[in-house]
Amino acid sequence: MKFFCLLLLLLCFGVAASAQKKPDTLFFEDFNGNDLNRSVWNIEINNHADNNEQEAYVDSAAVLIVADGRLTIQPGYHPGFSSNRQKSNDFISGRINTRNKYEFRYGAVSARMKIAAGDGLWPAFWILGKGKWPDAGEIDIMETVGDSSWVSHAIHGPTYHGNTPLIYRNVFPEGIDVTQWHIYAVDIAATQLTFSIDGKITYTVTKALVEKYGNWVFDNSKYLLLNLALGGAYPQGVNKVKEPYPGLPQSTVHKIKAGKASFMVDWILVTLN
Repeated sequence: MKFFCLLLLLLCFGVAASAQKKPDTLFFEDFNGNDLNRSVWNIEINNHADNNEQEAYVDSAAVLIVADGRLTIQPGYHPGFSSNRQKSNDFISGRINTRNKYEFRYGAVSARMKIAAGDGLWPAFWILGKGKWPDAGEIDIMETVGDSSWVSHAIHGPTYHGNTPLIYRNVFPEGIDVTQWHIYAVDIAATQLTFSIDGKITYTVTKALVEKYGNWVFDNSKYLLLNLALGGAYPQGVNKVKEPYPGLPQSTVHKIKAGKASFMVDWILVTLN
């Protein structure tokens, strides 16, 4: 099934498929094995909680689970957890990146994934430019904050970050939501970013459009990120929840405790444009 879905994706990008490695494949991660490939992935460890998020990111096989050919980020409830004794958090979760291990400038980036529903769950598949944020740029291929009916795409740069005007919310048709497997992608070219879901273009951002707000900063070296944040400013801005945690209602806390708040990734692919 995994190969069949990859084959369909490659055909969607106009690639002549073969049974083995494709000549235009720049990066492919299918999460085979029993642990993350640390020659490719960095596991972030911190509990400084950007954006008022409620999790600490940890290096734990109980949180970053590689099994059955996929990665599952499984958050946990751990009241008073602290990794550096400077701040405590009641939740742990996972965040990984390819900084200094796999980087690229242009290409078609995609991943097959599915996401649990639940107010305040904030998974993301994204890209950062090498350098200082936001000057080096950020491309958010897929974000959602627990409303299973939609996902968003966004870009951030020196003068259009935070509440960026360059954002698009894709609402799924009736009967389709984030809890099903989807392929989320962006094609990064010299003058345009083209976002798509399941092979259908959903949002296009041109260099000319970006330059109405500031400098185009997407020609640099970039790396991949995956994470599952919990609560915080963005979810709270959508769901208006204040208790028991900012942006994270009790119903979602129960899901986390029950192990029903996972973010699953089947594979990640980067090919030439």
